[in-house]
Amino acid sequence: MRNRLTLKVNLVSVEKRVFGQGASVRLALLLLSATGLPFGCATTGPTPDARDAVPYSEVRLREGDSIKIAFPGASTLDTTVQVRRDGKITLPLGGEVTALGKTPSELEKEVLKAYESQLAVKQVVVTVNSSSYPVFITGAVLRPGKLLADRPLSVLEAIMESGGFDYSRANLKAVTVLRQFEGQTMSYKLNLKDALTGASTQPFYLKPSDIVYVPEKFNWF
Repeated sequence: MRNRLTLKVNLVSVEKRVFGQGASVRLALLLLSATGLPFGCATTGPTPDARDAVPYSEVRLREGDSIKIAFPGASTLDTTVQVRRDGKITLPLGGEVTALGKTPSELEKEVLKAYESQLAVKQVVVTVNSSSYPVFITGAVLRPGKLLADRPLSVLEAIMESGGFDYSRANLKAVTVLRQFEGQTMSYKLNLKDALTGASTQPFYLKPSDIVYVPEKFNWF
């Protein structure tokens, strides 16, 4: 019991250092769940497979994303816009539509609906020029905290972006990725030691708001 209480206090302390004194203790609860202790209700996810070995491609537009809207039959209407803080974009001939949370294909349908009566070629193409999404790195790394990814990022790459492992403390064989999925917390356990020793492994790519936790080695003394 004493070990469990000590672990809980340590994780809350980690959260405060990484995310600020006023941050929610929810992250600490998630990390406790990931350790396997009977605390919380995180759900252990499936073993990483081929679906996680390809870059994150299910793009949903976020505030600040830069997107290009092209009209193949009316190139004079082509424009590049940014998703505003209210989640909307301004259209070339005036008016606006909500882009936040939509995929490019969903936004294409919205824009086409607004312009359909004016287009000879009933087609609109939406392309994301630049986008970023947050992931969170904590535990035995040199620079824990929030990381804004502007490209597909694997777990190992994200850790290296955070300064790399603290090799004196890090347990490379039990790195945990916590992911929200349909109202549940999925927990993926990864062995990154193999990748660092040159073994052939598949990368595990992160999705927006994933939490990567690098646990410490267990020491008897």
